[in-house]
Amino acid sequence: MRTSPTRYWRNCEAGLTKTRRILGIDPGSRMTGFGVLDFAGERPTYVASGAVKTLEGDFPQRLKSIFNAVTEIVTEYRPDIVAIESVFMQKNAGSALKLGHARSAALCATFAFEVEVFEYAPREIKQAVVGTGSATKEQVQHMVTSLLKLDGAPQADAADALAAALCHGHQRRYRKRMSSAAIASLR
Repeated sequence: MRTSPTRYWRNCEAGLTKTRRILGIDPGSRMTGFGVLDFAGERPTYVASGAVKTLEGDFPQRLKSIFNAVTEIVTEYRPDIVAIESVFMQKNAGSALKLGHARSAALCATFAFEVEVFEYAPREIKQAVVGTGSATKEQVQHMVTSLLKLDGAPQADAADALAAALCHGHQRRYRKRMSSAAIASLR
């Protein structure tokens, strides 16, 4: 179920303290990262993260593995929202197509559940978490570890997925600041 961001935020306005569970997904044809965060207001709490490794088998079998694994993750953690990295243009068209297929397998696994799906560009996620859209994987890992106060750095794909969840979770705060600034400028 896809919802426009405007409609979603309007629905959240009444319950600013309601806990939302966000599943972040960093799709990949060989490694798909996932991260689950709870947001009570603006405060994120780490729930779980990891990666679905699909290194063996032919490509359709790997897609099936992604679908099955994400289905299990959604069944176990019951997120309200899925934040997924959108497809970006790569140097190799074949790689971009495979990434798109992996992303689709992960998304299709969420459709049987009542979740809202939001997409973010990789640069947008990095900007929200690190402060620059050209951040390295190591910088994303460092900031995710710091922001979530984790004991150790999560694996790179899991950190990217947690970053997607953080990006979405903090959108309400940014939208609220923007609307406050707009109102102030009208005075």
